[in-house]
Amino acid sequence: MSVTNIAEKKSVSTGQKRNTNVVRLILEGRAFFALIVIIAVFSFLSPYYFTMNNFLIMASHVAIFGILAIGMLLVILNGGIDLSVGSTLGLAGCIAGFLMQGVTLNYFGVILYPPVWAVVVITCALGALVGAVNGVLIAYLKVPAFVASLGVLYVARGIALLMTNGLTYNNLGGRPELGNTGFDWLGFNRLGGIPIGVIVLAVLAIVCGIVLSRTAFGRWLYASGGNERAADLSGVPVKRVKIVVYVLSGVCAAIAGLVLSSQLTSAGPTAGTTYELTAIAAVVIGGAALTGGRGTVRGTMLGAFVIGFLSDGLVIIGVSAYWQTVFTGAVIVLAVLMNSIQYGRRVKSS
Repeated sequence: MSVTNIAEKKSVSTGQKRNTNVVRLILEGRAFFALIVIIAVFSFLSPYYFTMNNFLIMASHVAIFGILAIGMLLVILNGGIDLSVGSTLGLAGCIAGFLMQGVTLNYFGVILYPPVWAVVVITCALGALVGAVNGVLIAYLKVPAFVASLGVLYVARGIALLMTNGLTYNNLGGRPELGNTGFDWLGFNRLGGIPIGVIVLAVLAIVCGIVLSRTAFGRWLYASGGNERAADLSGVPVKRVKIVVYVLSGVCAAIAGLVLSSQLTSAGPTAGTTYELTAIAAVVIGGAALTGGRGTVRGTMLGAFVIGFLSDGLVIIGVSAYWQTVFTGAVIVLAVLMNSIQYGRRVKSS
């Protein structure tokens, strides 16, 4: 074989490796690149988009979906799915609204007005309970995650409708003489100019990232999601991990419900409808595999911002709400397609 042929083969091999690296970079960083493109396009189309105030407003909208997406990421990493988070969000808001309006104890002839911190604790406990129901159904009773969470979705939504009779709790700001003011703090206050909801999202994302990367629970979660049978044989408490991720998903949904109700200073039984699909979309756009075992908090947060900034950008330039649904759906399909390409390439290369 001549020296020329060897050199040509080496150059072809080098070129193929370079192309492979470029494709891998695009696939793994797709959420980040998509976010940059969205910001650039809408900044060109509207002078009101690329402003600090607008970014903060959009970030406060993203906070709701982002908090839901963190819980959904944990479930998807475990190889499951949680369709009940939107209904849990709505139920949590109704519970908070019910408590803020005062709890009537007819037997004692009194009305209790719990402080805001108690409302938050009770609401988060409710979210954990809903998640625990999902976890027990799936881990111990072997009900498929899709079916179990779909059933809980309807139960939670039905309870919210029964509680409110289909009506909305309004004026949740509380009254000073009752000692229950401060509920709107989550939705309207800012620290250092940053909305509280965004700060809550950032704290949850940081904590979740540390748990996934630095703790035994994180390793157990990735292991059980990648191969549950092998993880079980290796001594991983698979059932306990499964229940914990659904409990955490329920708590995240409850926190999102508190933030949303605080932003609106009202709580309705239909709040959070289809939000579970948006949360799943954020996780998928962020690069997580629906089969489990692959995904990061960083990618999920980027996915949430992609959806939020895209939706708000379409509103700003006056695009119909119907077209917004079409564009969001197209982005989700494209993200799933790129996931298939990315993980399909890994399987072939391995």
